[in-house]
Amino acid sequence: MDNVAVSSQLFGELFAAFGLAVIGYYLVINAYYLWIHGLALLELRDDVRESNWTPPFRQFASPFYPGIGIIMPAYNESATIIESVQSMLSLNYPEIELVVVNDGSTDATLDRLRENFELEAVDAEIPFDVPAAEIHDVYRSTRYEELLVVDKDNGGKSDALNAGIWLTDMPLFCAVDSDTVIDRDALLSLVRPFLEEPTTAVASGGVIRVANDCVIQDGVVESVKLPKTGLPGVQVMEYLRAFYSGRLGLNRINGLILISGAFGLFQTDAVREVGGYRQDTVTEDFDIVVRLHKYLTEQGREYTVDFVPEPVAWTEVPSKRRVLSRQRRRWYRGMIETIVTNRKMMLNRRYGRVGTLVLPFFVAAEAVGPLIEGIGYVVIPVAWYFGALNIEFALLFFLLTTGFGVFLSWFGVF
Repeated sequence: MDNVAVSSQLFGELFAAFGLAVIGYYLVINAYYLWIHGLALLELRDDVRESNWTPPFRQFASPFYPGIGIIMPAYNESATIIESVQSMLSLNYPEIELVVVNDGSTDATLDRLRENFELEAVDAEIPFDVPAAEIHDVYRSTRYEELLVVDKDNGGKSDALNAGIWLTDMPLFCAVDSDTVIDRDALLSLVRPFLEEPTTAVASGGVIRVANDCVIQDGVVESVKLPKTGLPGVQVMEYLRAFYSGRLGLNRINGLILISGAFGLFQTDAVREVGGYRQDTVTEDFDIVVRLHKYLTEQGREYTVDFVPEPVAWTEVPSKRRVLSRQRRRWYRGMIETIVTNRKMMLNRRYGRVGTLVLPFFVAAEAVGPLIEGIGYVVIPVAWYFGALNIEFALLFFLLTTGFGVFLSWFGVF
């Protein structure tokens, strides 16, 4: 009995210490979130003021719009590739080049592109240093001069993006997924940082919204509807909070470290300089932005990575728990890979706010947070068994943390 009492007392002391650490952790993290959301409100205020100003030139009439290469990797997309290409070709922008990269498809993807767009092989100069699997042929459409199709061995999404980046002649490129629907005027808004800061802008990202149950006709979202099932509906709130609060707030301090791989605009030469997308990570969109921060800071170059809240791209999100779980595990694994690869930036004043503030808190919230939550699910039942759990305090803590999370989510909607 004495041994049991001693064990219970020891566990109680350890649990109390764990509880204090968790409370301190949540106070710091939630204070950081509140600060970022406050910055987002200020950024949004300034953005609204700027949007009320009418520029002295008409869209499409200005000679200053830089050309954009839209890079679209495609692997076994024969069922939807034609509609996807037509949607991208109909975007409103003065000068685009759509580069469809057939990443070693084993179905009729390339055949369908040949038939529908009357492709002809061209004698394209393939750079010897392109970080991608072997490129076999390059085709140009005789119907749409702006359509280029690259046929290569399978190498994955990052590999396909690199092939497109090294083959386009455009000063900017937009990386998109083949199942993404972009609003017709989105590129005109997304390019704004490159017009306002042509010497410093290296990347800009727009908003990703949930397309589940929306009415989409001919590549245009005709009607926006909330998903009928619960899981996609929760992700609608999650996406709104992540983009309209989180990224908008980080934009205020030039600390944006993530641009969605489904809708981002980059300076082509800058991405080539850092070696293109890494092929050994599953979160290439997160990795490329962090590496740009790292490289440009080390070069002593002034630069900006911007979030623009007006342009929207739409994508389907997982509707089944198993698929969502697999997606989030993949994201988490890729995030850890990127953090480990760029660990020298952590708490390093050389990398400014990104190194001293944004990355440490990102790691604490996104990498450590799920671990603490998982440990809590194990520790709390054990603490209850040993009589070390204060039920009233535990319920109060749960309600406060949940309530604050709901508040931040509604802040994003606001």
